[in-house]
Amino acid sequence: MQARDVIGGVHFHGPRPARWTPPRQLPADVRGYVNRTEELEHLDRILAAQRESRSVSPCIVTGTAGVGKTSLAVHWAHRIAADFPDGQLYANLHGYDPGPPVTPLQALDDFLRALRVPPELIPDGLEPRAAAYRSLLAGRRVLVLLDNASGVAQVRPLLPGTAGCLVVITSRNRLSGLVARDGAHRLSLDVLTEEQAVELLRGVTDGYRPPDDPDELRELARLCARLPLALRIAAERAGSRPHTPLRDLVEELRDESMLWDALTSGDDDADAVRTVFAWSYRALPAAASRLFRLLGLHPGAEFGPAAAAALAGVEPRVAGRLLDDLVGVHLVERVSSDRFGFHDLLRAYAVDQVRREEDSGSAAAAVRRLVLWYLHSAAAAARAVHPHDRTPRLPPADGVTPLAFPAREQAAAWLEREWANLVAVIHAAERHGVDEAAWLLHAVLRTHFAETNRFDDWLTSAGIALRAVRGLGDRGGEAQVLESLGKAEVQRGRLAEGIGLHRAALAIRQELGDRRGVLASANAIGLAFLREHRPAEALASFERARGIAVETGDRYWDGISAGNTAAALAELERFAEAERWLRRALKVFRELGDRICEGDALHGLSQVHRALGRLPEAHDAIRAAVDIARDGGHLVAEAFWLVELGRVEAASGRPERALVAHQRAAALQRGLGDVEREALAFDAVGEVYAQLDRPHDAAGFHAMAVAALRGLGNRWQLARALVNLAAVADGERAADALAEARELLADFDDPAARELRRRIEPPA
Repeated sequence: MQARDVIGGVHFHGPRPARWTPPRQLPADVRGYVNRTEELEHLDRILAAQRESRSVSPCIVTGTAGVGKTSLAVHWAHRIAADFPDGQLYANLHGYDPGPPVTPLQALDDFLRALRVPPELIPDGLEPRAAAYRSLLAGRRVLVLLDNASGVAQVRPLLPGTAGCLVVITSRNRLSGLVARDGAHRLSLDVLTEEQAVELLRGVTDGYRPPDDPDELRELARLCARLPLALRIAAERAGSRPHTPLRDLVEELRDESMLWDALTSGDDDADAVRTVFAWSYRALPAAASRLFRLLGLHPGAEFGPAAAAALAGVEPRVAGRLLDDLVGVHLVERVSSDRFGFHDLLRAYAVDQVRREEDSGSAAAAVRRLVLWYLHSAAAAARAVHPHDRTPRLPPADGVTPLAFPAREQAAAWLEREWANLVAVIHAAERHGVDEAAWLLHAVLRTHFAETNRFDDWLTSAGIALRAVRGLGDRGGEAQVLESLGKAEVQRGRLAEGIGLHRAALAIRQELGDRRGVLASANAIGLAFLREHRPAEALASFERARGIAVETGDRYWDGISAGNTAAALAELERFAEAERWLRRALKVFRELGDRICEGDALHGLSQVHRALGRLPEAHDAIRAAVDIARDGGHLVAEAFWLVELGRVEAASGRPERALVAHQRAAALQRGLGDVEREALAFDAVGEVYAQLDRPHDAAGFHAMAVAALRGLGNRWQLARALVNLAAVADGERAADALAEARELLADFDDPAARELRRRIEPPA
């Protein structure tokens, strides 16, 4: 933080608590919702009783398929949302979709992210994850809507543990275990009454056709089994044919019903829904009916026109027009302006039509087009976001037109919006035997996995990719997947496992003579060693990577390996050598025009200058780095580099300016969700307060840093924070911190570790 940004005194007596940003995840309310007055009043009474008793009993809305459970639950949730000011969470658990349902582990990951838990702090196992979720909701008023649950086991881990929150569940299952064990209230939703069904039909058709005969409306309602989903589709069909007498439409539907009865048992209300589907589907033009059934092959919950176009092998503008037609007859739902989805019954019906009307070859070709479209579009997005990544060779994009991304921001937004679909496509590629695309899509996304820390998706898709690439016998591809797995393990703190996977990738690349691959593996191993604070081993790996970069003439990797080499040398207090490599890195990145990497080299130079006592040079370097970050809007870099600016200010005798820089760093890290770096900023604040002879304030910040770092398992940074805490704490607290620091430091033998041990050992 620059001096001109300081107005008045600095008041930084403690970190501001994390601001609770209420999640607002409810789907849009149902347009023109009618009927169900008694059911809504019943739900209101349940809510009132829960408020009075301070209970946490879930509310279950159960009933047959197509009866309107989701519509009722969503409509009621919007009515009562104001009673839950801390937010609303929503999950479609896909309990009845043709594909796999959402697991409790996946749902908890999504909820914790929505509640602003940093990805690196989301626990791995189901029980720890559920405990973290319950802790976050304790004392808050949050509405949780769990849609389309298949059974008790799927929802029980998603229940809050304390009063104040309300969980609403929709399911075809009665979920008796929740009623018996958890005191759940159950509302069994029946089909509409005849009067309600006729009211719905009139509401949809009003203004689109002349008034219809009440007896014919009642007959139409009967043929739809008085199920809202079927009634809306039938009403839309009637409204679109204003000059066709309703009796003719009723006769058509009666004929369809007789045909369906001959093909089914006829003992399920859902048969009536499927009869209406068939009646509406058969009336579609050929192009629209083909798109509808092929959409059943899309593995995600929602999709856009370009993905639909790839499935059908048509132009996106054609797919967009056909999707509008399908929305118009209620066979597809418009989720947002350019996103579409299915009711689960309609998806199942579409899959049935694929089996009936598409041969295995045409269905397989549609899946392959979809997978190729996602693969090439994801590769284009990844190149835009990470232009220096090594992109694997892709198969031709036959029959599809992938997306192009002129701007990095546009590509990053697409990756985030399509994330669930991209992961689902990897699973679908394995199911349909498109093995090459299964591993390539994971490889294309590996840097995005690394940036978002979505470990469940990362590890699961890596497992699919590894099976696929080994089945193909592609050793080079296997090395890429092993490298991705190694990064995942390193980033979640399993350093030994990660280094082992990187070494396995390295061995394959050595065997194949893949020099660029060896470079990447050596660099990855060095970064893992650096994270473990093993600078000598890190240096050896970086020197190997640097040698290959020079040999192959790769300027970008020349700069990266030079900067990483300097980082290891600085850890070993070989500052003069580190400075030479940093100046080389700085020259490379300025020539390449890579501003953020240039800033990173300047950050390293500041650290070296400060260690050598050249404080004016250090200040110039770090100020230039922070300006680069701010000019580029790169908050991650700014937050990290501001700590170094604060250290330079403190070393220069300007502790108030140091506090401003550290305060800005901590606030940014809090917003970015990087708990480890936020803890390092707190530790730096404590050092400044110690410099100001305010030991009580210093101890408070060091203690916060210790608590966060202990939870993360960073043994080196924890040891540093404990030594700092011991220097300003009193009595037993200081002794405990020293004892723990000594134990941790026994694992390290480098100049920095020896200096820390010297600080805490009594003089001889």
